[in-house]
Amino acid sequence: MKRVPLLILIAAALGSCSSGHRASSLQSELENYISEKNCRIGVAVICGDDTVAVNGDEYFPMQSVFKFPQAVAVAAFCDKNGIVPEDSVSIDSSMILRDTYSPLREHYGVVSLRIPIGELLEYSLVQSDNNACDILFDIIGSTAVADSVIKSMGFSDIDILHTEADMHLDTALCHKNRTTPVEMARFTEYFRNNLADSTPFMRAVRQNLELCATGMSRIPGADFEDGTLIAHKTGTGDVSPAGRISAVNDAGYIELPEGKSYSIAVFVADSPAGMEATEAIIGDISEIVRRHISK
Repeated sequence: MKRVPLLILIAAALGSCSSGHRASSLQSELENYISEKNCRIGVAVICGDDTVAVNGDEYFPMQSVFKFPQAVAVAAFCDKNGIVPEDSVSIDSSMILRDTYSPLREHYGVVSLRIPIGELLEYSLVQSDNNACDILFDIIGSTAVADSVIKSMGFSDIDILHTEADMHLDTALCHKNRTTPVEMARFTEYFRNNLADSTPFMRAVRQNLELCATGMSRIPGADFEDGTLIAHKTGTGDVSPAGRISAVNDAGYIELPEGKSYSIAVFVADSPAGMEATEAIIGDISEIVRRHISK
């Protein structure tokens, strides 16, 4: 099934990390690769003044990729209210759900406890913990608060509407927490350039993205040189009765040893392949991008 690009913006301004010719070449290779896959794929890459995208304006379910903008919203809320990562919050045992993915629960058990907000942030971003994520929503008030904060930053195509618990009860809601590849790449680039080192909380977000322990064969699966910095957040959906994986995603930024950097978002939806093969699609796309930008 042929996938045509919905967006390609190629700038020739000084400071761009790839020439117009290389951006066109990257665009063509991504289009050709994606056209051969029997699933819906969206990609966006921002490198300096160049943006290259295939199906970049299509909406995709974020799955746990939304924990990245949520964490930024939490950091902004805490900064505004004079809260630091070391400040602790009380968690009632009723907030530690049993029927969800939660390394936090495996570590502490289903008990009431006090825990630093920075530790919750780490569980949510590094290990993609669903309980930690929903407790962070509770700290700032609601999903609506997170959604409002992100939209106030200028990202109207990132929708954070439902908690992990909501989506567990009704998997159709996963499609409501959505974005486009271009919007997520824009958000990632904005975070890296403007927020990542601005406050202790934002630095905590950055550090946790750099420590992400999930999806290591996705964006990190490219043949990166030693010394490459990779910061990313993954998202994974359920398997449908027809045997298709609803979503396998990854988004983040790369800083190469030679000084070039770029933001990338890859969303794969409705894949009939198994998890390993679907993750390999993201790894292949990441390698295509790395190879072109490293030239």
